[in-house]
Amino acid sequence: MIVWLIAACEIGFWILLALGLAVRYLLGWRRTGVVLLLCEPVLELVLFVVSAIDLRNGAEPGWEHGLAALYIGYTVAYGHYTIRWLDGHAAHRLGGGPPPAGPPRYGRGRARHEAKLWLRAVLGGAVALALLQCAVWYVGDSGDVGSLRGFQWTTVRAVGIYGLIALSYTVWPRRAPAGAGTEDDGSGKDRSAHTSTGNR
Repeated sequence: MIVWLIAACEIGFWILLALGLAVRYLLGWRRTGVVLLLCEPVLELVLFVVSAIDLRNGAEPGWEHGLAALYIGYTVAYGHYTIRWLDGHAAHRLGGGPPPAGPPRYGRGRARHEAKLWLRAVLGGAVALALLQCAVWYVGDSGDVGSLRGFQWTTVRAVGIYGLIALSYTVWPRRAPAGAGTEDDGSGKDRSAHTSTGNR
């Protein structure tokens, strides 16, 4: 049941997001659109409550409970980021706004961008670890918590590997292709590289 609920929450997330953006930009009902977007956290709350009830009713802790914790952690860390990213594109394509700036592609700007994404992963991992630890304490000695502990270590390893990948952009910064004639200023936009010749 938990697995189906996770799938339903994921589908519900995108349905609410699509409805919120459509109502906001196609119909011009900005307040209604905001209300729909604010309903997103309710899905994670439902998943958390149902998982707790499932354990309370004597269900054996399994991988589905660990997956639920990871899903909630991911949504807490990246949900707002995803909504903001899609809102920028919807404002451009449906509302006539300016095109959203993409992430930096090269140099220190790209390294900072990857570091910020990794910090979100740390936040999501912390939320997942806290939920898993609460589940371990909740079950206590009356059940097998090996799968929950396993998901905790999986979370730590995933965040650690992501951290190494993010660090690689600082140690080995990605360089612009030769002859591109642009310079990354770290804001997500490329600006022309000007060279002043001066008097000779």
